[in-house]
Amino acid sequence: MKIMATVKRAIDPEVKVKLNGTELDTSNVDHKFNYFDEIGVEEAIRLKEAGQADEIVVVSVGPEAAQKELRNALAMGADRAILVEADESELDSLYVAQILAAVVEKESPDLVLMGKLSVDSENNAVGQMLAQLCDMPQGTFAHKVEIDGETAIVGREVDGGTADIRVTLPAVVTADLRLNEPRYASLPGIMKAKRKPLETLSLDDLGVDGEQQVRSIGYELPPVREAGVIVESVDELIDKLKNDAKVI
Repeated sequence: MKIMATVKRAIDPEVKVKLNGTELDTSNVDHKFNYFDEIGVEEAIRLKEAGQADEIVVVSVGPEAAQKELRNALAMGADRAILVEADESELDSLYVAQILAAVVEKESPDLVLMGKLSVDSENNAVGQMLAQLCDMPQGTFAHKVEIDGETAIVGREVDGGTADIRVTLPAVVTADLRLNEPRYASLPGIMKAKRKPLETLSLDDLGVDGEQQVRSIGYELPPVREAGVIVESVDELIDKLKNDAKVI
């Protein structure tokens, strides 16, 4: 079984991003391996270690700098990597899904593992769009993945608890937080990753002729909130809610 796992180069969520006018100033911003994608890669490695997969291909869509995150995935235990070079500022969810669909057509994986969302944009849409474009069943928000012959049992996080579904392979599965705890790359793994193949493709190589459907017009900081006040009684609270806040 071949597994394809996605790797996004995401803005570090711990970094305080600054604005340059109405544009995001990312000149001095750190990037990192999107944590939910890291969980997906870890699950692919665990399936291979369990003898249920033969090859793990990791894929990233973005600038040349995304090779760092791909090498990280290779150091964890993936076998080879593909970087589809594209300007990340011109990519919306559907465009990314179209690019990944072209990679799926090229690689013919039996299972696609993805993070449920990216920690910088939190769109939670690419996995579902990819499944639709590839006409594959999907298991989203996975906290468990078990391979059973030609099917996979996916335990899903749902409102009020969890639910198991069975999907026929090939399928798309998006990882949630409880699926696993990603490993740290070992020193031998880091050394091996330097020799593992990393293929670079362009959109022309894949024959992708998509078009961005969503564009950001600009960014602005939220208004400064007034400090809260401590009231002495319920009557005073009601008075402030009615006359000051005007919410009742």
